[in-house]
Amino acid sequence: MNIRKSYALIVAAALLAAAVSPAAIAADLTDVGYIDQAAIGALPPFQKANAEMAKYQAQLQSQAATAMKKAKSDAQRQQLYAQFQQKFADRQRTVLGPLFARAQTAIAQVSSNKSLSVVVDKRIVIYGGQNITDEVVNLVKGPGAVVPPAATPPPSEIGFVDQQQIDQLPKVKQANDDYLKFANQQKQQAEKQMAAAKTNSDRQTIAKSFQKTLGDQQDKVLKPLVDRTKNAMADVAKKKNLILVVDKNDIIYGGTDITADVQSELK
Repeated sequence: MNIRKSYALIVAAALLAAAVSPAAIAADLTDVGYIDQAAIGALPPFQKANAEMAKYQAQLQSQAATAMKKAKSDAQRQQLYAQFQQKFADRQRTVLGPLFARAQTAIAQVSSNKSLSVVVDKRIVIYGGQNITDEVVNLVKGPGAVVPPAATPPPSEIGFVDQQQIDQLPKVKQANDDYLKFANQQKQQAEKQMAAAKTNSDRQTIAKSFQKTLGDQQDKVLKPLVDRTKNAMADVAKKKNLILVVDKNDIIYGGTDITADVQSELK
């Protein structure tokens, strides 16, 4: 039985601050581009690097499992886990960092040449926009260094918010933590009831009750913060004359960062 986390990231339900669908990225904006990141990741250098990282991760996991068995306390285990995580992150920066930097520079150069103010992930574009994937792929694959553009991207009507930073606001983090603690308690109770249930009908009743309890708690603890976050995003977007606000992970180049403004509205 899995705990649903539809509200666990408090702004997951509040990505669009303006009353505009992702299709609005498209039709009338000639300065918006998009790229298929999967096409970049499919290039041989990225495939080779990812294979190397997968092999290294398997080695680290084996080493970590051996070290964890010898650990004498939870604190020691946490320290070991952090050490292995850091090793993996360091290798990632060494192996993948230069490739990501080359791809990002290629995106910036193509965007500058086309006078684009923002480039987003292809996944969120339904209609329109300029597909710059082929140009970027050709630059990444080409010989020699990719020269970064001299100019920075112009102001954009597309804004973005870093959800992770919003989720770390004390009141948001506390609400998420409280909900997850409650959900785990309910899950444990439901699992005990399931184990004692004698019929499928009883198990279905327990499952429905479990889901309803979580939904009621979401509405009580998290929904007010979700609504407030959406309103804060909408207010900031209107003040800055933005037509759309998306998650930072969907912005590849350019865009207007309103994270700090939204944080201020929520404090």
